[in-house]
Amino acid sequence: MSAAEETGVEEQPWGEVSPDAARRLLIAAVEAFAERGYHATTTRDIAGRAGMSPAALYIHYKTKEELLHRISGIGHDKALAILRTAADGEGTAAERLAAAVRSFVGWHAAHHMTARVVQYELDALGEEHRTEIVALRRQTDAAVREIINDGVRAGEFDVPDVPGTTLAVLSLCIDVARWFNAAGRRTPDEVGALYADLVLRMVGARPEAGAQK
Repeated sequence: MSAAEETGVEEQPWGEVSPDAARRLLIAAVEAFAERGYHATTTRDIAGRAGMSPAALYIHYKTKEELLHRISGIGHDKALAILRTAADGEGTAAERLAAAVRSFVGWHAAHHMTARVVQYELDALGEEHRTEIVALRRQTDAAVREIINDGVRAGEFDVPDVPGTTLAVLSLCIDVARWFNAAGRRTPDEVGALYADLVLRMVGARPEAGAQK
């Protein structure tokens, strides 16, 4: 399955990237990085997958690292937006945490190829770009921590170690990108619902407390 086909949700994956040639190169890079890893992928590999010459790649991206930075930035922005929407939404802490996990896990499953690159190639970025992405990761952590703290204050959750639990929740969700198989027996939505239930159990909430209405 290609990066463009890994989910049927978006009619035009990476539609925020233009012109079309730049988008094709980015999609090709996602596929190559996910299959071979960043360091084992060459610019020639990427250009070939996009049906372009290596020289054409440099018109749109100065380096292979710039391509990874663009992929990582867009991916982290989307992940953060998912969590912030849940954190800022209405409902109890349990309902918001369940909504956050369902959406976050669902995205990592539906876009598992992209998510693997976004989440696991951070160390390949240069120092400046890595610092930028780490800042986005901190905001992601803060969004989940905010919901858990709200639940603790409201007496909904029993969490002695909020930072540690936040890390565990995010790690559990992100790891879906490693193993999810689109041909498997569970859909992204089903995996999201399963993980929402697991996370509510982790924080000591009744599973039905965050059930989707």
